[in-house]
Amino acid sequence: MAQLEKGEYIMKNQVKLISIAAGIFILFLASVVLAEDFSADILSNTQGQTFQGKIFFSKDKIRMETPESISITRMDKKVIWILMPKEKTYMEQPFDPASAVATSEEVNGEIERKLLGRETIDGKMTEKYQIVYDQDGKRMTMFQWIASGFKMPVKTAAGDNSWTMEYKNIKIGKQPDALFEVPPGYEKFSLEIPSMKDILGGLGR
Repeated sequence: MAQLEKGEYIMKNQVKLISIAAGIFILFLASVVLAEDFSADILSNTQGQTFQGKIFFSKDKIRMETPESISITRMDKKVIWILMPKEKTYMEQPFDPASAVATSEEVNGEIERKLLGRETIDGKMTEKYQIVYDQDGKRMTMFQWIASGFKMPVKTAAGDNSWTMEYKNIKIGKQPDALFEVPPGYEKFSLEIPSMKDILGGLGR
């Protein structure tokens, strides 16, 4: 019984970590209008935990991979699937794209944007911006590093450095549709973790 509880605890942590990383990416999709599909390596540090993996983006679909789990966000279907490949199981979370994605190039609630200078990130020359935005009536600050020719920030960080997210080895190009579907043979299961609304709401606090 103790072994089962330990396994569930580990799974919860894995699912929560990939959900938080996906939440950061979704939250700041509002800062850009992406015209091209792409894939990249991803490095995120959130709440003292490091996340490394791969990301695949295609219009309103996102896939994030780690050795333990995979997150597929379908903004068109308003759902997030979290897959556990070793167990061939997946769970489903509702997602409201309107809560995170805007149609302008500004961050949701953006109040001020200031160019701080130029920095090299992963071999790319970028422009570093400081952004002040409103989140639930509270003023928050974050930084973006935007590379020429790629509207998506190659690095984003909280003003207090409580989280960072960086993209490396970015490759522009169409992504296979199969990446954004639950593979055949996977069994659905339920696991109590924070909702995506709670995750998105907590990132700025």
